[in-house]
Amino acid sequence: MIIMEHSTYDSRSIVNNFGASEYSYWFVRKAFRPIFERFGVVISIQDPASEVDAIHRSAAAHGIRSVFFSFNPPHCTPIGLKCPTVPIFAWEYDTIPTEIWHDDPLNNWRDVLTQTTAAITHSSYSVGAVRRSLGGDYPIWAIPAPMYDANTVSAGSARGWREPFEFTLTTGLAIDSRAIDLSLFRSDRANSQGVQALELLERAAADRDRGAQTLMLSGVIYSSVFNPVDGRKNWTDMVAGFVWAFRMVSDATLILKVAHRRILEAVLPILADLGKLGPFKCRVIIIHGLIASEEYARLVEATSYTVNTSCGEGQCLPLMEFMSAGRPAVAPRHTAMVDYISEDNAFVIDCHMRPAFWPHDIRQATRCMRYELNFSDLVRCYRDSFRVARHEPFRYARLSAAAQETMKRFCSNEVVLTGLTALFDRLAGRRTEQMETA
Repeated sequence: MIIMEHSTYDSRSIVNNFGASEYSYWFVRKAFRPIFERFGVVISIQDPASEVDAIHRSAAAHGIRSVFFSFNPPHCTPIGLKCPTVPIFAWEYDTIPTEIWHDDPLNNWRDVLTQTTAAITHSSYSVGAVRRSLGGDYPIWAIPAPMYDANTVSAGSARGWREPFEFTLTTGLAIDSRAIDLSLFRSDRANSQGVQALELLERAAADRDRGAQTLMLSGVIYSSVFNPVDGRKNWTDMVAGFVWAFRMVSDATLILKVAHRRILEAVLPILADLGKLGPFKCRVIIIHGLIASEEYARLVEATSYTVNTSCGEGQCLPLMEFMSAGRPAVAPRHTAMVDYISEDNAFVIDCHMRPAFWPHDIRQATRCMRYELNFSDLVRCYRDSFRVARHEPFRYARLSAAAQETMKRFCSNEVVLTGLTALFDRLAGRRTEQMETA
């Protein structure tokens, strides 16, 4: 079998587009590729319009089946190809776009999806949203990115309470709330002061001769990986809730690994918020920039809890990575997280629904629902999780084991193989029917 794959960004372009719209599809595509290789020859596509059908015709002439996987939302997925086309997309709303705006028919996902062979999304929640619009017989599979097997190696290092240890960073930039004057970034100060301070830090980080940054960490360490420019991630509640919960607690640390390449867009708003929160004894560390894979693994190892405070998730790769490594979560249980967040493996934040709009709808027309967290319950979850980490190591160990076991059942290679096998069997059956009809 010939398996073609495409996403807006690839290994070369992702560096300069880190944090841009749809950037995370590259990481999903990268995770799926080793599984695809078990089924056939995988070909990376640069230009679907000129390449896909040419390869499809050549393969068919030799009696070889082919399929094209588009790692893009439906409105960015090529349609009208002769090759069987399967979009793989994330979605976190209760409805899908079924309208045309700005005279672009691709904005109507219902029409786009009916012109594809099948579809893959990553959660039962988004499958439900699609089938409510297209009917229960529409061929769509909930197959998460295979995160478990690659991350389970760190599970043995899970600890709720961490004795002092060194965390070293040779790539990226760490900004420590205990080592920077947060008042520079307050709204009542000249904005230029904060901008200049960040630009100096960024230039220092870019210096190839700079030494490694070494941070001493201890206590209970919370970590979150997210794009702060994406409003759905709701980092403001995450940060404010942390400071509110631990204002007088010196051994609570929140590490924010931000996924956006522009430091002024990604980091300045967070520092401005911290500056407004007043003096606090807890610690917030912001890590900006792409970091080496081994350093990301050390971040996972250093973590006691992974945190998510989003308004909706299509699947949330970082949360899946950390939980696969046995790190319990502080997170809500909604959208894609319904499939894997529970009281057994997380401190679950109460939430409720509110009206919203589809993220790429520039009209901002209210057509769907999103989730809003209960802030006081977020503070409770922080404090309860800290108490467990500090005083209940056996309960922490149970939470850790449950997190890992849940992810094994949810996003292991074996689970993804099973889902893709069902999809390929369906595609093979459809092809046979077409040949018999012809």
